[in-house]
Parts: sequence; C-alpha cells; structure tokens
Amino acid sequence: MDYLNRLRMERPVLFFVVLLVGFWVAFQLVLFLVALVIGPFGLPSWAPIALVLAGLVIVARRQQR
Repeated sequence: MDYLNRLRMERPVLFFVVLLVGFWVAFQLVLFLVALVIGPFGLPSWAPIALVLAGLVIVARRQQR
C-alpha cells in the first residue's frame, strides 16, 4: 500500500491509468465468470451484464447506509 500511495503522490496520471486498467480487467473477469455460470440456462446475451450491474448497484446502496 505504501507503494501505491507514493505512486499516487509522485505520478498521479500513471496511478489513475493503472487504477482504470485494474477496474476494467476486474469488471471483465467478473463478467466472464457470471457468463460462465449462467451460460447453460440459455438466457440472452445481455443477462450477465445486467446481473453484474445489478450486483454493483446493490453493493453501492448498502455502502450508503
């Protein structure tokens, strides 16, 4: 964590690029895993995206409380 704090202070652009790429890779991985689990049920192709976004909304609402 100290490395990330130092990177954020010394090179903020690089820090935010790394952070953005990390979030993108994590989102793609979660999307792939959800598609892998619900794939055999024959749901439409937009179902994994809807489930992941619904999960993110539930997490965000719980954090507001």
